Amino acid sequence: MRSIGPAIGGLIVAAAGAAFAFLFKFFCYFALIIALLRWKTVRARQPLPREAFGSAMGAGFRYVLLSPNLLKVMCRSFVFGLTAIVILALLPLIAREQVKGTAIIYGVMLGFFGLGAICGALLITRSREVLTNEWVIRGAFFVLAIICFFLASCEHVWLSCLLLMPAGAAWLQAFSLSNVTVQLSAPRWVVGRALSLYQTATYGGMAAGSWIWGELADIQGVSGALFVASLVLVFGGLIGILLHQPDFETLNLDPTNKFSEPALQLDLRSRSGPIMAMVDYRIDQKEVPEFLIVMTSWRKARLRDGARQWSLLRDLEKPGLWTECYHVPTWVEHLRHNQRQTHADAEIAARLDALHQGDCPPKSIKIERQTCGYTTTCRLSPTWTGLERKAGSGVPSSTCQA
Repeated sequence: MRSIGPAIGGLIVAAAGAAFAFLFKFFCYFALIIALLRWKTVRARQPLPREAFGSAMGAGFRYVLLSPNLLKVMCRSFVFGLTAIVILALLPLIAREQVKGTAIIYGVMLGFFGLGAICGALLITRSREVLTNEWVIRGAFFVLAIICFFLASCEHVWLSCLLLMPAGAAWLQAFSLSNVTVQLSAPRWVVGRALSLYQTATYGGMAAGSWIWGELADIQGVSGALFVASLVLVFGGLIGILLHQPDFETLNLDPTNKFSEPALQLDLRSRSGPIMAMVDYRIDQKEVPEFLIVMTSWRKARLRDGARQWSLLRDLEKPGLWTECYHVPTWVEHLRHNQRQTHADAEIAARLDALHQGDCPPKSIKIERQTCGYTTTCRLSPTWTGLERKAGSGVPSSTCQA
């Protein structure tokens, strides 16, 4: 629709003018409003209360910041929006000053851009069969760079229209591919928030780019701005050497749905907490390097799902004993944290279980921090120093496990 819409809009502007285009758009909204009013949503039963707005946003930010693939896609999309918007931002000036056209010519040129986007949508499957995701994005940068270079000196209407068709195709392929990559790189519970951050980065780049290229065109003229944009677009394509566009994730990000709320002896409420979780692993000395590698991936998974202040501790008197420690703000957040585990996370957990020695699985302890006192437990962390405090009850005491 983002491809067909500009094409239809351009044709309406060319045929009846901009005022009629706005009037036509006004009436089109009524169909959308009626559809929304008739929408019957079947809400799935949710075992946990809805997340608060602030914590939900924080969870989305945390997941994206701890997901390298999502960060790469968003950075490239920001750069692409910042640079590729130059054509649409300056198209009215190109129509008026480069080809000496009117509003009708502008509408025709916009229609050709949309027509090219439709062709790009039809060819995207073929492009994915021949090229990797990185080369699709890189090719879009380079195609737009070439088009900007030729548009800067083109004074013929129909030649400019023909140049806009591959520009629309490159635009559509880059954004649709990035959109799909984001959706396939995030589990269902956070995919909406990941898409919102992706669109914020993309449209933020477009907004900033529209202003930058407009200011540059005011100073250097339309041709000068397009020449500069062609160079910047080449640089944007070369950024892929450092920020390689990831291929579609093959990980299974569906929830495992295996977690069940444990039977508690205390009357905990949803807001009870904070809750500290400690998991003991017994690891053979020969397996320690592999254990630390796997635990690095497990740490990211824990933090993405809502864990806070994660740490890994080693008992100096019993070097084979390792303790994973983290906390969550409330009991309901602890339940939500465990329900977010995906099949990909479960594979990491299975690798840890395989490294764990003993007939029983790793021992897990959950503690609610109390205000009446605490027990200080000192264990040396292999990655950083500091004291880890375990909540307890009764008179405060100090115990050091070296």
